[in-house]
Amino acid sequence: MNRKELLRLLLNQAQFNGFEFRRWFQTHIRPAWPGTEAALALLAEEGRHFTLLFSHDFARCFWRSGAHMSFQVPSVTYPRVNSSGDVIQVTRKPFTRRTIKADVWKYHLRQMAASEDPIDYLCRFLPAADQVARQAQEAGETKPARAQISIIGQPRGA
Repeated sequence: MNRKELLRLLLNQAQFNGFEFRRWFQTHIRPAWPGTEAALALLAEEGRHFTLLFSHDFARCFWRSGAHMSFQVPSVTYPRVNSSGDVIQVTRKPFTRRTIKADVWKYHLRQMAASEDPIDYLCRFLPAADQVARQAQEAGETKPARAQISIIGQPRGA
């Protein structure tokens, strides 16, 4: 799945929660509206998609305020010093985190900025992400491929 299709999926989620893509695009990118497909193509090239992904308007709508959100926290291994002074490896299992904070979008923006790939971080919150993770586990893969996410619908407000 290419970057434009992933942006479309992420935009669908935000638009479902009230994000007005056309108004945002005309305010932040270009005053003339080229249409949804052309706007997504423009954002998908040369790293311009970060303008959308790190926008506060987009983040507020993508992670609804006060909404019940659940997402999978991946497993992690890190070194730690125990009480006797020895360095040990700690492995945390993956777990599901649920949140209802009013300003949850601020937390997720910080986490997304710290992550290696912001798009992968955002894809964990798509409705199809659970299905993709399950398919990857059944196939024996360690990390789900982004290309397996199916397009649910076209963005509104085209």
